[in-house]
Amino acid sequence: YLAANKKNRMKNLSIVLNLVLLVAVGILYYLHFSGNKSADKQTKKSSPVLANSTNARPLIAYVELDSLNEKITYIRNKRKELEAEQRVIENEWENGYKGLENQKNNFLKKGAAITQEEAQQFQGVLMQQQQQIDERKQSLTQKLGEKSYKFMDDIQKKLKDFLNDYNMEKNYMYIFTTGTGLDYMVYKDSSLNITEDVITGMNEKMKLPAKE
Repeated sequence: YLAANKKNRMKNLSIVLNLVLLVAVGILYYLHFSGNKSADKQTKKSSPVLANSTNARPLIAYVELDSLNEKITYIRNKRKELEAEQRVIENEWENGYKGLENQKNNFLKKGAAITQEEAQQFQGVLMQQQQQIDERKQSLTQKLGEKSYKFMDDIQKKLKDFLNDYNMEKNYMYIFTTGTGLDYMVYKDSSLNITEDVITGMNEKMKLPAKE
């Protein structure tokens, strides 16, 4: 009596698992533009390739997105909140289907006493309830998605604002991002890693303690 679409029941479980990683990708080329503004003012004083003449460091740096995701307290707490809401939605949907299963089993206990008319009527009611359960899950998932993207826009703005201030002193031309599924750098000099600076600065900016 239940529709066969139960195979799609776990379809949306991972809606927020990599959310923040997608957020931070937006800063990949950001400093190309802000860096150029600073570079234009100092073009006669410094090399376009080297950070300064004393240590001859290139004007690049990189940020590890996985570390931002785990160690910026605001991001970590918000991610857990979104994941908890996702679990609530999934549990409610699972319980709804269990209720339908119980109704079906109780109905079938009547055995041969069930008439064809009763069976058809019961099936119609059950399918209607199933549709309502699925529609509610879809509605709640959509609202959660909207909340997730709002968070994404918020954290992206905060990251850009922080890096804009941070780069006024550092004067990088590019800041690259690395992370799970996004790491296209075949070699990384750890001295160019500014992740801890970003973590400490973002936690301080949002008045939250850095994770030890």
